[in-house]
Amino acid sequence: MKFEDLLSEINGFGRFQIMVLLINFLGRFSLACHFLLSNFIAAIPSHHCDISGLDADGIFGNLSREERLTVSIPKQEDGTPASCHMFSHPQLHLLSNSSSSTDLPVVRCQNGWEYDNSTFSSTLATQWDLVCDERAMNKLTTTIFFIGVMFGAGAFGSLSAIFGRKPMLLVSYVLGMGFAVASAFSSSFIMFAVLRFFTGFTITGIVIISTVLNVEWVGIEHRRLVGVIDCMSWTFGTMSLALIAYLIRDWRWLIVATSLPIIIAIVTWWWVPESARWLIANGKVDKARYYLRKCAVMNNREEVVARIKSEHLANIIVTDKRNRKYSYLDLVRTPKMRRLALLTGFTWFSVATVSYGISFNISGFGLNMYLTQFVYGAIEVPAKLSIYYLLERFGRCKTETGALLLVGISLMINIFIPRDKTVVRTVIAVLGRGCSGTSFGTIILYSSELFPTVLRQNGMGYNSFLARLGVSVAPLILLLDGIWSQVILSSLALCAALVAYQLPETRGKCLPETIDDVEGIR
Repeated sequence: MKFEDLLSEINGFGRFQIMVLLINFLGRFSLACHFLLSNFIAAIPSHHCDISGLDADGIFGNLSREERLTVSIPKQEDGTPASCHMFSHPQLHLLSNSSSSTDLPVVRCQNGWEYDNSTFSSTLATQWDLVCDERAMNKLTTTIFFIGVMFGAGAFGSLSAIFGRKPMLLVSYVLGMGFAVASAFSSSFIMFAVLRFFTGFTITGIVIISTVLNVEWVGIEHRRLVGVIDCMSWTFGTMSLALIAYLIRDWRWLIVATSLPIIIAIVTWWWVPESARWLIANGKVDKARYYLRKCAVMNNREEVVARIKSEHLANIIVTDKRNRKYSYLDLVRTPKMRRLALLTGFTWFSVATVSYGISFNISGFGLNMYLTQFVYGAIEVPAKLSIYYLLERFGRCKTETGALLLVGISLMINIFIPRDKTVVRTVIAVLGRGCSGTSFGTIILYSSELFPTVLRQNGMGYNSFLARLGVSVAPLILLLDGIWSQVILSSLALCAALVAYQLPETRGKCLPETIDDVEGIR
């Protein structure tokens, strides 16, 4: 008997599974917010040099604010005050002479900056003057966070394979919220960067553990529905972030507001079951029987409980060595596992880089950033709902390949659209964002079906590691010229489509339990 047969007997998608899905749905809300938080807390508002130092002798007199800016700061080509330079001394003659100020002597800002607070009351840039020469530090905070996520994915993937899914999920909840709230009260940029690293490191366990838990508790025919529900939790968080950020314009309180919902996840954690598959694979048969009994009772299948014997469960998942501990090295020891790891790893890296390369660019099209953020989330609703139909109609492989092809084509089209066509560029980007949402939702479910139970958490941790490496690179790619960043992202999407096409189809198949299942030995 396979584990899927047992799940069918106790109902592979009853009230028990719905409870697990809802609890994990709540836990993933804050995760989506934190992953895109830098769009708002690291935003750089309009700014210019503080010119109070030029008025030491009171020479400005009764000049209006506009006149003071005119005599103190050179204008850019679009007529706005320069952001990083000022005149070495007031140019009062500019009030009566409209000649160009480009040939006048200028210096770097001497006394700090003045910021436009009409959109944000406070951001990292205004808090620590991360502008001009320090401008890249804003993007660096995003990279630091995702480097933490990258290493956390590897750590939690391994730890949850050793100690179980449930205990490590609680660790991720508690430490993730703790570090996040602490970062909101940082007294220096260095302190903030360190705490954001540890926030990313600890909070990432939520997604890789909850995804595996959801998949391991449902039957074959409901796995694609679970994949869609998992994706929608992310979409819900993305859309909600736009509203929360619109209402809370201070970066400190925005971090707190997006972190506190984890409290609900901590409370509901007590009802989260351990993975019965993991328990059986690790010889904890009695504990697995306990959770299977709870599932059967909650799904009104009490009559099945009496037939669930510990000795029968011990034979459901036959591992190579009952007491063997699996590690990341097992992903590359055998030929087919090695090929699987390489193909999924590159696909995850590319999907994440492209998806976040689009998501982090909400201010790059000249439209309202809150509206763009909301639309980026809203477009994922039909895109991810379509996954349910596409996975059944075309299978995992073709859905993933087709979605990546469409992402690459949409990014390529944007390369040739003039920059002043902001609406057209945004529409194309939104369509690309929708397709990237489809590719991300598909690859998460797809990968959890490809890796065997004994290595599933390691496999997801490994792929999540590479995905977060891609997300760390995305902000740096956006520092390049607009065209080149689009070229790189488009090329990555198209290459990933070719790689994804090489993966084996998993539609309608039982989850592999051991490495031998993947290698075709058993």
